[in-house]
Amino acid sequence: MTLDELDELDEFATSLLGCKRKGHPGRVAWYVDDRLVVRQDELGTVLVRVDRDDRDRLVEAHPETFGVPPRWETHRKVQAELDGDADAIREAVRLAWQSQRR
Repeated sequence: MTLDELDELDEFATSLLGCKRKGHPGRVAWYVDDRLVVRQDELGTVLVRVDRDDRDRLVEAHPETFGVPPRWETHRKVQAELDGDADAIREAVRLAWQSQRR
């Protein structure tokens, strides 16, 4: 499975217990109990809310898929390129989902 389409990301995210899609076209997002997991960002990217340690590990292991724009350096967020490593993106979304369930 590739994550070049938001529909494929939606299928994965909504398969996670309690993760629901919200938003509107152009700004769709997935939440657990109103806490952000992942949302559509710039064209071809999504923002994933992960702990900083997880973010650093993801960026180091998959620099072609993940990055941290300067405006997010102080936040628990990582930007994922949807045409990047699909397994790594699913892992990031799973980590975000886990952290929001705590």
